[in-house]
Amino acid sequence: MGLWRWRRKGAKAARRYPVPLTVHQLWMVSLSAPVSRDRGASRTTLYPFVRIDEEGARRWLAEQWEITSREQLAGRLDELSRSGYRARAYRLTGVAPLAWDAALYVDIARRGFACGLITESDAWTALKNIVPAVAGTYGSWQEYADHYLLGRRVWRDGLRRPTPGSRRRRRPPMLICRPFWTRRTAPAPGTWPPGTP
Repeated sequence: MGLWRWRRKGAKAARRYPVPLTVHQLWMVSLSAPVSRDRGASRTTLYPFVRIDEEGARRWLAEQWEITSREQLAGRLDELSRSGYRARAYRLTGVAPLAWDAALYVDIARRGFACGLITESDAWTALKNIVPAVAGTYGSWQEYADHYLLGRRVWRDGLRRPTPGSRRRRRPPMLICRPFWTRRTAPAPGTWPPGTP
């Protein structure tokens, strides 16, 4: 006999935000797809979850990014848009992978909207601010995915710095043929601006 944990589920986000996204908006939301991989993530709405979970978004921002106010959110978004993890990656690899910072930027903006730190209008404005850099840098989802993985690898390696005398197993580079988030119909960054409002 198993133990079941009962949890009241929030209302579906699609009910609260029923207006379907334009192709332009879907493209912007899709930039965060690599970092929002959990089962409850929404990839077709500005709201980052399938079900309304304001407390979950607030808790995640506080625990993962130490963001508890609108000012801290704005500061973190500004930092990610200006330099983020790109500077460290450039020093280590000679490449500045914007995709890693862009995915984090969009994810944080969406979660800030989910917990009420910013309005829906503010969230769309924040997403529009990162678009010119992304559209000017990448010509396809494949290029975006490759740079995302490079940025993630540099970030992850920074978390697991080897201690002196320890040996680290080197992993072969990750290659992807088709990023998992492109299974939905979203235009490639190089075709920007798709359906500009």
